[in-house]
Amino acid sequence: MPILSEKVRSRVKSIFSELESPVKLVLFTQEFECETCADTRQLLEELSSLSEKIKLEVYDFVSDKDRVEKYKIDKIPAIVVEGKKDYGIRFYGIPGGYEFNSLLHAIQIVSSQNSGLSQEVKNMLKSLTKPIHIQVFVTLTCPYCPMAVETAHKIALESDLVRAEMIDATEFPHLANKYQVFAVPKVVINDKISFEGALPELSFVRHVLKA
Repeated sequence: MPILSEKVRSRVKSIFSELESPVKLVLFTQEFECETCADTRQLLEELSSLSEKIKLEVYDFVSDKDRVEKYKIDKIPAIVVEGKKDYGIRFYGIPGGYEFNSLLHAIQIVSSQNSGLSQEVKNMLKSLTKPIHIQVFVTLTCPYCPMAVETAHKIALESDLVRAEMIDATEFPHLANKYQVFAVPKVVINDKISFEGALPELSFVRHVLKA
C-alpha cells in the first residue's frame, strides 16, 4: 500500500518539476532491529519515482561499513540529502508528519544550491573556523519543528564546516534522555550549546557561533 496519497504525490511532482540540479537520497537501513526502516525506504522509493532528478541509493548499516564511515552515520534509519557534494544534511528517523515538508525543503535547497539565508547570516557563517554539529530533536506531530530543522539545514548548505541533523526524539529515546529533551524542537550544538524553540535564523546562527 502506498504511503503517499495521490493528492500528496501530485503536490510533490509539482515541487520536483522545478528542481534544478540532480539530488541523491542516500538511505542507511537494516532488515532487522529498525522499527521504521522499511517505511522509510518505501517513502524514499515513492519520492524518487516522482522525478528523474531524484536518485535513491540504499546501504546496509552493518555490511556497507565504508559508506557508513564516509557519511559518518551512527544510527538508522538515516537519510543523507546530497547534491553536487555532501552538504552535511541528515535525517535520523522517518521524515513523516510535519517533517515530510523538511525533507522536501532539503531536496529543494540542495538542488538549487541556494540556502536562502540573508547576506548578514552568510557573512557571519564565514567566520566559522571549527566543525559544527547541529542536532535538532523533533517529534513528527510538532508543527514548529520544521522551522528549526530547515534553518539548521540551510546553515549546513551554506558552510562546509556544519553538519545538521534532524533526529526524531521518539525513535531515539536514549539520545532524548542524554540531551534532556523535554520539549521540541530542541537544538544541541557541539554538545555545548542548546536551546528550545524555533528561533529566527539570525538568533539561531548566533548560538552556532557561540559553540
